[in-house]
Amino acid sequence: MTQGSTVATASGADAGLLSKERIIARPGFNRWLVPPAALAIHLCIGMAYGFSVFWLPLSKALGITESIACPADMGLFARMVATTCDWKISELQWMYTLFFVLLGCSAAIWGGWLERAGPRKAGVVSALCWCGGLVISAVGIHFHQIWMLWLGSGVIGGIGLGLGYISPVSTLIKWFPDRRGMATGMAIMGFGGGAMIGSPLADALMRHFATPTSVGVMETFLVMAALYFVFMMAGAFGYRVPPSGWTPAGWTAPVASSNAMITANHVHVKKVWGIPQFWLLWGVLCLNVSAGIGVIGMSSPMLQEVFGGRLIGVDVGFASLDPTQLASIAAIAAGFTGLLSLFNIGGRFFWASMSDKLGRKNTYTLFFVLGICLYAAAPSAGGIGGIALFAGIFCIILSMYGGGFATIPAYLADLFGTQMVGAIHGRLLTAWATAGILGPVVVGYMREYQLAHGSPPSQVYNTTMYILAGMLVLGLICNLLVRPVAARHFMTPDELAREKQLAHEKVDRTGHGTIPPEQMARIGHGGNPALVAFAWLAVGIPMLFGIWVTLQKAFVLFH
Repeated sequence: MTQGSTVATASGADAGLLSKERIIARPGFNRWLVPPAALAIHLCIGMAYGFSVFWLPLSKALGITESIACPADMGLFARMVATTCDWKISELQWMYTLFFVLLGCSAAIWGGWLERAGPRKAGVVSALCWCGGLVISAVGIHFHQIWMLWLGSGVIGGIGLGLGYISPVSTLIKWFPDRRGMATGMAIMGFGGGAMIGSPLADALMRHFATPTSVGVMETFLVMAALYFVFMMAGAFGYRVPPSGWTPAGWTAPVASSNAMITANHVHVKKVWGIPQFWLLWGVLCLNVSAGIGVIGMSSPMLQEVFGGRLIGVDVGFASLDPTQLASIAAIAAGFTGLLSLFNIGGRFFWASMSDKLGRKNTYTLFFVLGICLYAAAPSAGGIGGIALFAGIFCIILSMYGGGFATIPAYLADLFGTQMVGAIHGRLLTAWATAGILGPVVVGYMREYQLAHGSPPSQVYNTTMYILAGMLVLGLICNLLVRPVAARHFMTPDELAREKQLAHEKVDRTGHGTIPPEQMARIGHGGNPALVAFAWLAVGIPMLFGIWVTLQKAFVLFH
């Protein structure tokens, strides 16, 4: 057993390998080992964003070079079990929808269990679900049963997404009470960056395994499941939780008089449904994400339709371009999408870290005010042909979209306390599931409506931008209404002590930690610097690879 693994107590030594008691940090454990563990899991499950790389090959799983269409009169159930015709891309995309619906639902349902079971057990279950879902999907491809893809990757994988996404939140906030935003920003940055690594890896694997009789997706799923399982298990077993009452050396919690928006008390997850501040933050997250996620889904066609031939120096509209020109602007649009993904990822760390200085409420106010101005200005930027200005506007918007995800856990911890913040965050993620439907519907259907009523492609997004700005106005109102939580909603000292015992923390009957002060002072720093460096390299090298590949795609925007 390593020095930084568990507290040397009888109960900890006798606890199960996955139990929370087993992972209470002991003297010599360095808290900077926890973010790489979280990143190892988030970089794997973040591939959910990159599943579109599989749609086209899977739509030709039988035909190989072109899709074999199903009979027009074939019903839904018959298509689900058909083995003689290919799947439609619209049918495959249900996996993507199920990912994020199940992410929100599973995080809400099992968030309370996670707080008591601990991040290691949740991380292992996440790895089994996410990687097991890929294996089930591979079997579904082999037998050509789309329902197995929906069940495997969509439902079971979606549950793994939810548990993996929230598994490090509470732990990181407790390890970094002095840098709550930065800590959660590092982990959630990984979720946004998973597709940067996974998509080019999947593309290379499919090309490697492709044969005249196979598109190579089944084998790719199996290889990625194995790779992800190794990384996710390493992350899960790398988790440690601080002992109850631990704080970083030299840090003291802010007093209520200096910052009323940061509480020293704790709300039980069972009570949050009835607290107004929870629903205000639900609206804040839902509206901020709805606006951003709608743009992500339409970023490539939006750039092409707004600027048309101007992207390649030809003053003609999108509808007048020939196939060669369309291919050229499609490559530029792919670069634009890659650039947006970089700002989405970077914004998660940048804005979450800035929120430690600005305050969470002020950070979200900045998101909404700046976002309203940028969405309202986007049609004018497109109209005057300012490609760089247009791209810059949406890069900033996407940075705030990512920043919204990364800042919300710290906002919750400020208002509701840290004891059950992971479970509360899980319930708040139902806002993400809602936004995943609302945002794309608004952008997609408004585009179709505008085209059906004769609007030229270069102007079909104008009204949509104003609608998205209006959504951010509502989000701003929700954020401005947030106030400190009333004292009646917090747990009493006895309730808190009981909850800590249920969460397998090392506390006495009054809820105070039992670790001697001299041992407590040696937790969170020190340890083996080579181990810390290795952990960061293990996640940093794949991230740098993903960033390099994405930058190469984005480079075409400037040439």
